[in-house]
Amino acid sequence: MAEHMNEGEVISVEVAYALPAVQTLVSLQLPRGTTAMEAAQRSGIASRFDEVDLENATLGVFGQIVAHGRVLRNGDRVEIYRPLTADPKAVRKARAERVTARRKRK
Repeated sequence: MAEHMNEGEVISVEVAYALPAVQTLVSLQLPRGTTAMEAAQRSGIASRFDEVDLENATLGVFGQIVAHGRVLRNGDRVEIYRPLTADPKAVRKARAERVTARRKRK
């Protein structure tokens, strides 16, 4: 964890994790200099959800992927992303093929 700082050097951050039916948002007060990974660890989300593997998880801040060592700023929201279950390109291609097939049937 980041070194403990003087009291005036605390930042407020949130850590978010979402499943299709459940969204979790944890608010934290952490020392300035805390990294995205440290915030994710301190959030306790990994202990609530068995599928969360923080060491291998992709992390983001406000929708932008960041390195685990990214130092957070006051007000940041760290997002823990789930692994993709399907290749986005393959999903788009399959959707386009279904639309094309429907149009040919008409």
